[in-house]
Amino acid sequence: MFRRLLSVSGFTLLSRITGFIRDILQAAVLGAGPMSDAFIVAFMFPNYFRSIFGEGTINPAFLPRYAALHARGEHGDAALFADRVFSWQMLAQLVVLLAALLCMPAIIHVVAPGFAENPGQFALTVHLARITFPYLILTVVAIQLSAMLNAINKFWAAAAWSNFQNLGMIAMLLMAHWFPNAAYAAAWGVLLGGFLQLFFMLWAGRHDGLSLRIAWPKWTPEIREFFRAFGAVTVGAAGVFVAPFIDTIIASLLPAGSRTALYYADRINQLPLGVLGIALGTVLLPAMSAKLAVGDRAGSDHAQNRTASLSLLLTLPFAAAFVFIPDTIMRGIFAHGAFDKTAAALAAIALAAYGVGLPAMALSRIVQATFYARHNTATPARVTIAALLCNIALKVVFVWGFDLGIAGVALGTALGAWINVGVLTWIGHRRALLTMDAAFRRSLMPVLFAAIAAGAGGYAGSIALEHVHVPFRSEANLLLAMLLGGGAYGAVVLLFRRSLPLGRLAG
Repeated sequence: MFRRLLSVSGFTLLSRITGFIRDILQAAVLGAGPMSDAFIVAFMFPNYFRSIFGEGTINPAFLPRYAALHARGEHGDAALFADRVFSWQMLAQLVVLLAALLCMPAIIHVVAPGFAENPGQFALTVHLARITFPYLILTVVAIQLSAMLNAINKFWAAAAWSNFQNLGMIAMLLMAHWFPNAAYAAAWGVLLGGFLQLFFMLWAGRHDGLSLRIAWPKWTPEIREFFRAFGAVTVGAAGVFVAPFIDTIIASLLPAGSRTALYYADRINQLPLGVLGIALGTVLLPAMSAKLAVGDRAGSDHAQNRTASLSLLLTLPFAAAFVFIPDTIMRGIFAHGAFDKTAAALAAIALAAYGVGLPAMALSRIVQATFYARHNTATPARVTIAALLCNIALKVVFVWGFDLGIAGVALGTALGAWINVGVLTWIGHRRALLTMDAAFRRSLMPVLFAAIAAGAGGYAGSIALEHVHVPFRSEANLLLAMLLGGGAYGAVVLLFRRSLPLGRLAG
């Protein structure tokens, strides 16, 4: 399983690197103001609708049945099931696309009410959203083929395809002078990236003998079961979908640049989450489903415990760095061009708050796999709704009750993630579905020590050059913080290596 994990993480890391380059270029070109806020709101729509209609629902609702059919050698039935699901997906997303294009001004009024005070910004947001939204339907084929490839243990293409969106946006941002303003360049880059992703996944699927065809969307028992699971997971994914819109509503009522600051802070927070947390969850669900299908409960529990331990080992150091040295990170990466140090400082406040919830965000997919692998999508859905309501309430209290601004928005997200994981873990234990074995418990203290060492080392590196005049000070501070933090972390991991899962990765 972990060899597959390394494949997923490698390509996901490449995606994060190209995304990093895109974000740095985007920040330098767009800056942090009304134009940047307008693009980020427009960019949010296809991304989060994709989370609802894409990976977030296809994997748990479609993958277990498709994988089971393949495992039993029923390839024809698997292909027919995939074609019917694809046809229903296309039909649903065409309706969503047409409705969104027609109603976009009303949608922007709802999700960014503060923009109405600036008619120019409001009109720009509507135009940009109409350009970016068709990206959603371009990803239908890519998302479904990604799930099908995962089901037959072909993970690399599914991990690699998101690179192409980044490459499309980078290309358009480099040609920004050809557009009315840089925001239009970024928006057309989103659409170009969608076409590139589509062509890549069509090629990858054909390479492994998989394809999708439009079939008459019959309402069969299998499709009924799929939509029952799809509906439950969609409700469960509401936290992924609704929370960012709540963030946008709140940020639009805060000073200009607030939505941009949240976006770049979240992008940094998503780097370890995407490379490690999501990769772990992606590989774990098929592994647990396969083991449970043959009655291997012990093997399923073992895989889950190893994955959870590794997730904490690899994400807690990042969380410590985000809390200890957020300003050093944001200045070193983004404070260039139109994105000045004031904008970086605002984003750093949000990053520190997001860091509090990073481990919970990484663990969420691992804990959810306990239920999804048993075809139980309802329990995670109910828990996510409850956590979402807590998330929203906390944001309102923090932003307006305690006057924390964007820090309150990010902190509400972080605490909501911990509520979600905590409640799911409690339910899993109560139903005897989730077991923390001795090896997992033994790894907790060394993992915590390693994270503290990483944060302390990073902080020491961030202040070491405080009174030294060097060129590129922000970049030098970040580099030294990474070296000292990474060195301290590595030393602690080496010291406690017998209590950590590193020696058992090959299993």
